[in-house]
Amino acid sequence: RDWRIVVPIVFLTLVFPVIMNFTADVALDFVARYGAPIVGERIIPFLLMIVGFFPISFSLVIALETFVGEKERRSLEPLLATPLSNLQLYAGKILAAMVPPLLASYLGMGVYLIALYLTVGWTAPPTLLTQIFLLTTAEALVMVSGAVVVSSQTTSVRAANLLASFIIIPMAFLVQGESLIMFWGRYDVLWWILAGLLVVDLILIRMGARIFNREELLGREIDSLDLRRSWQSFRRFLLQPDGVEGGLTPRRLLRRDLPLVLGRSRLALLAVLVAVLGGVGLGWSYALRYPLPEGVLVLKGAPMESFQEMQFAFLPPFTVWGVFNHNVRALLLEIVLGLFSFGTLAVVLLLAPIVMIGFFTAQVTFAGYNPLLFLATFILPHGLFELPAAMVTTALVLRLGASMVSPPEGMTLREAWLLALADLVKLFLLVVLPLLLIAAFIEVQITPRIVLWVYGG
Repeated sequence: RDWRIVVPIVFLTLVFPVIMNFTADVALDFVARYGAPIVGERIIPFLLMIVGFFPISFSLVIALETFVGEKERRSLEPLLATPLSNLQLYAGKILAAMVPPLLASYLGMGVYLIALYLTVGWTAPPTLLTQIFLLTTAEALVMVSGAVVVSSQTTSVRAANLLASFIIIPMAFLVQGESLIMFWGRYDVLWWILAGLLVVDLILIRMGARIFNREELLGREIDSLDLRRSWQSFRRFLLQPDGVEGGLTPRRLLRRDLPLVLGRSRLALLAVLVAVLGGVGLGWSYALRYPLPEGVLVLKGAPMESFQEMQFAFLPPFTVWGVFNHNVRALLLEIVLGLFSFGTLAVVLLLAPIVMIGFFTAQVTFAGYNPLLFLATFILPHGLFELPAAMVTTALVLRLGASMVSPPEGMTLREAWLLALADLVKLFLLVVLPLLLIAAFIEVQITPRIVLWVYGG
């Protein structure tokens, strides 16, 4: 009913495709003049994606108004009084905000495709057309589900609009990445992007439905950042968690806190373990596809100088402090990236060395060496300490992200997140750092000697 929303949607649906069709026609003539028709062929699918993206951007505006807008207009109470369940109400809001802009997007892409066929005779391959339509739908669902979460957790439309930047900026980067992929002609990668978007959709919908609370929507009048209360809760979770008595001593840490934290993180630990096993399998599969030339991998007769001269610009110095500092920075990077990705990027960073281990273990096997002996000499001595430290850190970061998606029963979102953060800080400082220091000492002082003893000439 608001013409300020309807008019831009109609304009982008009917007029913008015509403009893009004119742009495609001019671009094709220009690149053909200089003998580069492939550039024009890549521009047309890119413009189709842009034509579909602009109308769905208005779904963000509509979704931000879903709960907080109705609260400001004082029409929220009758809505919450309906006999609908929380999930039904939440899903209805998502569909109401997503369907009109999405239909406008489909109509705009249809107008663009018809105009292209009539002017330049271009028709989209069925696979590419399916990819773009599915990507447009998934992107709309991501923006709407994220905006509905924001709308249900804020107290004013102005605050919701400010928080919308956390949705717009990642989507803008995503569209830029998709454009690069399309210009390179790697359309198969778009299927992986679609799979990632679907995972994000499920996470956001699960998060919104889990933290949706009718009473809080009606009772919360203003948001305030109570740093003192948050610090007190964090300090209590860190030093005196529920069910644990006495001061924070090494004895209590090992006997009570460590089993308690690991028990709370068991699902995250299981997920990380599955990811590690999958990473080894992925590295092995890459070794099958890209085997090293015969004679490149020679382990027999390795001199001590081969370890002492391992100084590359992209690697840390092969000293105890250098290796320890590198591992600590890598895990800190995991934590930072995990905060902005629900913990998923932490798992991705952990998989990088795991995939390499699987890759080289397979290459060693293909070269005729014993893979178990290779792992026992090159990886196992320091890996006994380094790998558990990395896996525990990754699991705690993953749990930190999961606490925002699905906080435990009886805890608010803030309390669940602070508890997960306290567990992460406690184990990182008191368990992970000592393990990394021991691993660095073994990696520099002991592992090379074991390798020389087994493989040295």
